[in-house]
Amino acid sequence: MEIIELLGYIGALLIGLVLGLIGGGGSILTVPILVYALTLNPVVATAYSLFVVGVTSLVGAIKNMLKGMVDYKTAIIFSIPAFIAVYATRRFLIPAIPEELFTLGDTVITKNLGIMLFFAIIMLLASVSMIRTKRKGKTNETSEVHYNYPLIIIEGLVVGVITGIVGAGGGFLIIPALVLLAKLPMKKAVATSLLIISIKSLIGFLGDVENLDIEWPFLLTFTSISVIGIFIGIWLNKFIAGDKLKKAFGWFVLIMGIYILYKELLNY
Repeated sequence: MEIIELLGYIGALLIGLVLGLIGGGGSILTVPILVYALTLNPVVATAYSLFVVGVTSLVGAIKNMLKGMVDYKTAIIFSIPAFIAVYATRRFLIPAIPEELFTLGDTVITKNLGIMLFFAIIMLLASVSMIRTKRKGKTNETSEVHYNYPLIIIEGLVVGVITGIVGAGGGFLIIPALVLLAKLPMKKAVATSLLIISIKSLIGFLGDVENLDIEWPFLLTFTSISVIGIFIGIWLNKFIAGDKLKKAFGWFVLIMGIYILYKELLNY
């Protein structure tokens, strides 16, 4: 096994570790690890990422379900449009995107470059969400949940499309939506988000099964390592302050997003 490949599998452990520690964010690492460490095509990497994120998040979601932290009605209302959007994106939109998108002078902007640039922009947005210090509101953990149905449906569709394109769970979009649009308390929003992410990602992956040849031995090995990571992360969460860790990880994601932009644009 080459050193770069070994680093890729260590990255799989890190994905689960971050998910276990802060309840999200680990999925934003999956595509860069698969593309740069394991040299997968970006389209294949986003498909594999959906499976890894889906299974790993499901482990965290089951843990929260056993604690009674998941708001199932909110999950269903948000999930249905998101499920439809992510499946349609992977099944129909991604295969329909031409290999050459457009040209800038003598430079051809390809499908793979477009996906990675879009992913880098999503990473930058996610990093700002994690770095920014949020004011502590007066959210009552037992307050009644209120639903803004039209906005929740629109948000679900948007998150589904973004998830389908970049292969990330979209927790940084889902959690604020659940807090602001469904008025869920933060702890319940995080727990409910993991359930939505897991099912949405796995449904999105189903849209790829007919379009791609899946290397199941590799994918299951990578995913298993990530699941081990989430158990370690859940254990470490007892000893590490989540807010400080989330901010530090946000800076890391920011640097990674800038690196991807630099690397992809430098090659062109």
